[in-house]
Amino acid sequence: MNIFEMQYNEAIKKLGPLAERMRPDSLDYFVGQSHIVGKGKILNRAIKADKLTSAIFYGPPGTGKTTLAKIIAKSTNNNFTTLNAVTSGIKDIKEKIEEAKNSLGMYNNRTILFIDEIHRFNKAQQDALLPYVENGTIVLIGATTENPYFEVNSALISRSLVFQFKKITNDDIKNVLLKAISDKERGYGNLNVQVENGALEHIVNNSNGDVRKALSALELGITTTEPNDQNIINLTIEDAEECIQSKKVTYDKKGDEHYDTISAFIKSLRGSDPDAAIFWLAKMIKGGEDPKFIARRIIISASEDVGNADPRALEVAVNAFKAVEIIGMPEGRIILAQAVVYIACAPKSNASYMAINKALGAVEKCSNEVPNHLKDASYKGAKNLKRGIDYKYPHDYNKFYVKQQYLPDGVKNIFYEPKDSGYEARMKKFLEYLNS
Repeated sequence: MNIFEMQYNEAIKKLGPLAERMRPDSLDYFVGQSHIVGKGKILNRAIKADKLTSAIFYGPPGTGKTTLAKIIAKSTNNNFTTLNAVTSGIKDIKEKIEEAKNSLGMYNNRTILFIDEIHRFNKAQQDALLPYVENGTIVLIGATTENPYFEVNSALISRSLVFQFKKITNDDIKNVLLKAISDKERGYGNLNVQVENGALEHIVNNSNGDVRKALSALELGITTTEPNDQNIINLTIEDAEECIQSKKVTYDKKGDEHYDTISAFIKSLRGSDPDAAIFWLAKMIKGGEDPKFIARRIIISASEDVGNADPRALEVAVNAFKAVEIIGMPEGRIILAQAVVYIACAPKSNASYMAINKALGAVEKCSNEVPNHLKDASYKGAKNLKRGIDYKYPHDYNKFYVKQQYLPDGVKNIFYEPKDSGYEARMKKFLEYLNS
């Protein structure tokens, strides 16, 4: 680091944004993520022993991914260098690789390469890293807000440890804000700041687990509030409300939130919990999810999870889809809610779903030739081919039923096993009656 870089870093500490000034520079002051960097945890041990292996840091914004990388940079004896995938390309990657080769060859010093937003690299760019991660030329640390199992090449994933960063708890965020107010070197300890009851809590509750967002709101509130006659800066609830927007729903229609939320929604329907199902429906609506996508999932649940325990569930779901198409949003939310409550409260049976899955497997493994007596005999010459001969017409028999072979030769499987649930219990009794 040259003198200009040193002066730049010192200027950032004094004049940079509060979130940057309050960034911890050691594990002792790192907030949150105790499940991966707590005392005795593997990442904590690896950092302190300077024995880090390639890793992917995955989690929401403001949870400490970049901060932890900077702590590693300060604590390692290895060469530490960075790239941002938004502004870097293959040329930049190759330059970093060459530097790493030289460092290893000349000084026997490994290079830790931190790549922020690694999911922004395309496949070719990620592939360019692979040989050097594999042979140990570089130790890769990739940070991403997207699920790495979807966005990062599987080859890189297999050679890295994936650490999931969680949202910072409200208590931890509040402690960071209090420290920022009292810290004389990096925060506002040299000012006379008084915070009205509820103001700090408002910032914390609306930060959505993002420390950076909370610190930025606090900074805006303090720096834009004029001191009173006693030179006191009073941060009121009104100030806090102006400095941070109401909590927004975290939802990405193509990312984890989309898949995780629809999964929770379907499982709540299946689990007969109307309150939870309505909650996840509300999150999807607030997040801007396509209402027709939601309606299609309700139709699937009506058949897969309710099935013949309540055949009307499918009617309700299909009609809800059609109604949403006609009505649109926001009124469509009412129709979706009605269908959701109906499906959640309906008796459940997955017997039809299980039956088709078992049958599909049997079709692949067993004979699927149609028995002669079941073959089409409506055309001239069918009898000469012995098609349809010996078929028994059920309406000619008692109960309008006659036992005969309907499955192919050798197939003895029982695919449909009705359950004692709702209307399907009646269907089960009817089948038992036929076979009695």
